[in-house]
Amino acid sequence: MKTLPLLACLLLLGSPVIAAATPQQQRMADCSAKNKGKTGEDYKTAQKACLSGPAAPATTPQERMKTCNADAAARKLAGDARRTFMSSCLKAH
Repeated sequence: MKTLPLLACLLLLGSPVIAAATPQQQRMADCSAKNKGKTGEDYKTAQKACLSGPAAPATTPQERMKTCNADAAARKLAGDARRTFMSSCLKAH
């Protein structure tokens, strides 16, 4: 019975609640950071375009390696040219 008044006090004092950002909140934050410095209609237009665009796919290192290997094979790269391409390809993803 004594815990009820304590709980009520905590609720009234606004105890902090830690919540993880949802994917939509994260996307909005990313778009906002990307469009920092823009104002007015430019900002609104850029935000709308960013938020309505496709979401960035989450890829694993294995998926990135597979994609880059396929691209290098399609270009018939070998030796130093392949190493340079693979390095830049893996960094770009």
